[in-house]
Amino acid sequence: SQSIFSYEELAMATNGFSNTNLLGQGGFGYVHKGVLPNGKVVAVKQLKAGSGQGEREFRAEVEVIGRVHHKHLVSLVGYCISGAQRMLVYEFVSNYTLDFHLHGKSFG
Repeated sequence: SQSIFSYEELAMATNGFSNTNLLGQGGFGYVHKGVLPNGKVVAVKQLKAGSGQGEREFRAEVEVIGRVHHKHLVSLVGYCISGAQRMLVYEFVSNYTLDFHLHGKSFG
């Protein structure tokens, strides 16, 4: 079962979505590292408005990702729907990026 987060909770967890906590970005939007009040470290995927993902698709993604559990996939912790904002909250894994593991590449 996923948690429903408010925009304010996720803003606080990511220090206002600061660049210091920015993990990456892509066509979908930005991913920030955050710490929830209970101390759990998470990755917050902020979907870009107009990224082509509609409300129905967002809800379907939350439902499907929430049911999938595999040792090689991060788990969905929760989500946020606030106005036009759509965010997915995943467990944080500090083992580099998928690109790094596939191609040996890392940032900077």
